[in-house]
Amino acid sequence: MEVYDYKDTFQLETGAQLPGLQIAYHTFGRLNAERDNVIWVCHALTANSDVADWWPNTVVSGGFLDPDKYFIVCANILGSHYGTTGPLSVDPRRGKPYYDRFPQMTVRDMVRVHQLLAAYLGIQRVKLLIGSSLGGFQCMEWALMEPDFAERTALIATTPVTKPWAAAFNESQRMAIDADTTYGDERPDAGAAGLAVARSIALLSYRGAQAYDLTQADNGAETDPKSPFTRRVLTYQQHQGKKLSDRFNAYSYYRLSRAVDSHDISRGRGDMADVLQGFRPKTLVVAITSDILFPPKDHQPLVDFIPDVEYHVIDSDFGHDGFLIEYKKLTEIITQFINK
Repeated sequence: MEVYDYKDTFQLETGAQLPGLQIAYHTFGRLNAERDNVIWVCHALTANSDVADWWPNTVVSGGFLDPDKYFIVCANILGSHYGTTGPLSVDPRRGKPYYDRFPQMTVRDMVRVHQLLAAYLGIQRVKLLIGSSLGGFQCMEWALMEPDFAERTALIATTPVTKPWAAAFNESQRMAIDADTTYGDERPDAGAAGLAVARSIALLSYRGAQAYDLTQADNGAETDPKSPFTRRVLTYQQHQGKKLSDRFNAYSYYRLSRAVDSHDISRGRGDMADVLQGFRPKTLVVAITSDILFPPKDHQPLVDFIPDVEYHVIDSDFGHDGFLIEYKKLTEIITQFINK
């Protein structure tokens, strides 16, 4: 991981200011002499800048993020937990971490931070701008904020606006964090129990009934006839909740989920159809059949109104998380898209 120290004041959409930024990022492969082999990856909610870590079997020879062909960049988003300035970063004005004083940010703020890093790295244009879920939000905003930055963009399991269904999941998760009486304390593990519950709620939207019934069914041979209340899925929910609370923090999660709720590419720009018709990059849209968070129908405005668009629907049992699991299908679709 590398870190770019941006020394100037950064103003967010809300008007709040950060006195400088640290931007964590990873790169893979080499920038060619023509500087035309860059792929920029925008990551999802609780991922980090090490795309090879969270997107298995993609940063490999023959993958769509082939480091033998491309110079791949992924930056940790503003407000996250993995190196870029966020709630656990030290506020130089106070000499201690921001914690709950960290200002609320939007997806557009995240993109402006990416733009600072791109300028620092001397990257003026990329071959492909790619993102899934919240990463797709960033790609859309970037393509609108800087229309000539990306030759192509790939939008996977994402949507041009966060609909009430997705925002409701986020609010329930924040309610779980607020119910933890330690949330608000100035310590890194504040709200950890609430965060674990929030993650268990989120998983329902990431996987859906199809995936749960496929992967968490009880094995009759392992079931204790004297304990009818023991279910495999119960320990799965508990494990996944603790797993996130051990590696993330509630302050970042709270603010990132609110940034997701703020997402609407038409905000302040006019009619959604007109906004999408202004898209300049060649665009790939990929939806997942069993995704209940951002179902295929939510991708339809992208398909209907982006001028140069290619659309694929991946058949998968794994819901929204299918973008992390169906790497073989994605590799075939994305490599063909890049090479056209």
